[in-house]
Amino acid sequence: MNYIIKDCILVDSNETKTVIIENGIICDILDNFADKNIENYQIIDGKGLYLSNGLFDFHTHLREPGFEYKEDIESGTKAAVMGGFTAVAVMPNTNPICDNVKTIEYILDKAKKAGFAKVYPIVSITMGSKGEDLTDFAELKKAGAVAVSDDGLPMISTKVMKDALILAYQEKMPVISHCEDISISQGCINEGEISKQLGVEGISSVAEEIMVARECLLSYQYNVAVHIAHISTKNSVDIVRFYKSKGAKITAETCPHYFSLTQEAVLTKGTNAKMNPPLRTKEDANAIIEGIEDNTIDIIVTDHAPHSKEEKDIGLEKAPNGIVGLETSLSVGITYLVKPNHITLKTLIEKMSKIPLKIIGEKRSIKIGEKADLVLFNPNEEYVVLANNFKSKSKNTPYDNEKLFGVVYYTFVDGKMVVNNKELVEN
Repeated sequence: MNYIIKDCILVDSNETKTVIIENGIICDILDNFADKNIENYQIIDGKGLYLSNGLFDFHTHLREPGFEYKEDIESGTKAAVMGGFTAVAVMPNTNPICDNVKTIEYILDKAKKAGFAKVYPIVSITMGSKGEDLTDFAELKKAGAVAVSDDGLPMISTKVMKDALILAYQEKMPVISHCEDISISQGCINEGEISKQLGVEGISSVAEEIMVARECLLSYQYNVAVHIAHISTKNSVDIVRFYKSKGAKITAETCPHYFSLTQEAVLTKGTNAKMNPPLRTKEDANAIIEGIEDNTIDIIVTDHAPHSKEEKDIGLEKAPNGIVGLETSLSVGITYLVKPNHITLKTLIEKMSKIPLKIIGEKRSIKIGEKADLVLFNPNEEYVVLANNFKSKSKNTPYDNEKLFGVVYYTFVDGKMVVNNKELVEN
């Protein structure tokens, strides 16, 4: 199918254009459009809608293989396209651990058969994520891996992390570091007033910050790149900012919940506000926003972490960490960053699309000859989040029944329409 998107606003330029898609490729971008030879096209009225490159989530958990009751590749990629994501990078803490070619091939095959968002495998830094023997970065990259990460099982050994950073830099593969000193992070929510009020053990911000400092020091000392995952504290932002100013090759990410929510959310949202790292203080949330504003924080990711209702219903101390985010991430960014004028819509989209793609060595733009990986959305339309309507198998979100701005109308992956007027296009 070929498409004509009439009178949409391009996020990059803020200009109203008509974009024509033929055979999966952007074939023309026009100021004005004359209705001729349109019999073989589906015409989409883009008036009032904004067109951008499809979003790319650099930090997703789709749970397959091994935990399909929480999420699988098909359900997760359906959730992705509903949220405007045309591609997601998936973390390796599956069962089996993604540390081998066979598991990469399994993931890629499942994603191809699903036919929704593209899936980019991330592989573990060490075999079995045991923190000992490095995986074969070169072989796994050749098989389709785009990065290595210890997410879920933080790297304890500084020597192993140093060796991984050096090898990955040689292989031009990003290292995504889950910064957590597990010897001092055995609590369930942030260490502070709320943990005291609830009488539960808290997680000190130092557990994150000490490892952020380690990775930044290694990056600076050995002149290698590192990507810091899900920053949540003011001190972490300050540490990254300092080492970036010294020229260290550091990129950093945060998640929508760290700039839109604080530790108080646990009082009303319960386990759907429990994640790792935990929600922090208002001071931390403000520092995260400042880090986004001054580009200390390069990208925004979801850390989409599905869990079943049964798992989340067993109490704050025992429930697993994590929330789903693919279907709300764009809206939370618009509501809490763009609407209050912290950043522009263009900057938000860059941090959710172009910059994460750049980290893995890819480029996207809306121009003639490019693949049509696109999202058409209304940033000014308000809606109520209804978790029961999610395409994700899991509904563990703190935004359920909250009002947010930003509604995705159409998503195209390689020119194929997968979301049509807010509805998923089933294969």
